[in-house]
Amino acid sequence: MIGMTINGQKYQFQVEPEWTLNYLIHDKLGLTSPKMFCDRGACGSCTVIMDGRPILSCMSLAIECDGANIETAEGIADAQHPLIDAYVTHHCMQCGYCTPGFVTTSKALLDRNPHPTEEEIMDALAGNLCRCGTYPQHVKAVLEAAGQLEEGTEKGE
Repeated sequence: MIGMTINGQKYQFQVEPEWTLNYLIHDKLGLTSPKMFCDRGACGSCTVIMDGRPILSCMSLAIECDGANIETAEGIADAQHPLIDAYVTHHCMQCGYCTPGFVTTSKALLDRNPHPTEEEIMDALAGNLCRCGTYPQHVKAVLEAAGQLEEGTEKGE
């Protein structure tokens, strides 16, 4: 039996030793944002935030996440983070399969660096692959979200 907090809600799970975090979150819990694409940790589509760091849920065993705090793109959307609207405004998705991984990686970046440069954004997102080639749009969206977060902070929100 393991416990973890996912998108602010506490869960207890009976897991098998070979279950990945992606299998637990996606297939057992039903949160569909962490996508299984390459199943080898090469594409970033399965990225979630664990204790503030973006991790590949396909490469993490669920049993190793006991006690962790996990955020998925669903949780980021439910919290109405400005990244979601910025991703829509800047057309960061075509097929959309990779988008949740980009969103979680971008959220983790903004949490630790609220004023990233374009180079820092590109570096942070380097582990996320998009077959549709939307890369330039992600930088624009992250910069816009960073600006909105800064405005909210200045307004005391």
